[in-house]
Amino acid sequence: MPGARDLPHPDTTTLVLTDVLFALSDPSRLALVRRLAQGPLEVAACQPTGGEVPKSTLSHHLKTLREAGVIRNVPDGRQRYVSLRRQDLDERFPGLLDAVLAASPQ
Repeated sequence: MPGARDLPHPDTTTLVLTDVLFALSDPSRLALVRRLAQGPLEVAACQPTGGEVPKSTLSHHLKTLREAGVIRNVPDGRQRYVSLRRQDLDERFPGLLDAVLAASPQ
């Protein structure tokens, strides 16, 4: 049974392309995904390039990405670690993440 701090994550087979594309359409969320492509981050260190983001805004972006199945957000002691669900996304939508990450940032 999941703990009180565990967050729900969609199964790979239930990922919806339009949800993933919507989650990746925001420049701040895309910046987070670009950072996560380099490896998992602690939530406190997970800031998009280009400046500070209010905690509530960051939480919203993380929730949108998690609910779309783009990231995994798991507790580890007092921290949360956020990682990119690259394998799941590649399995469900081959080549999508590579294409998005290869596109030059605005």
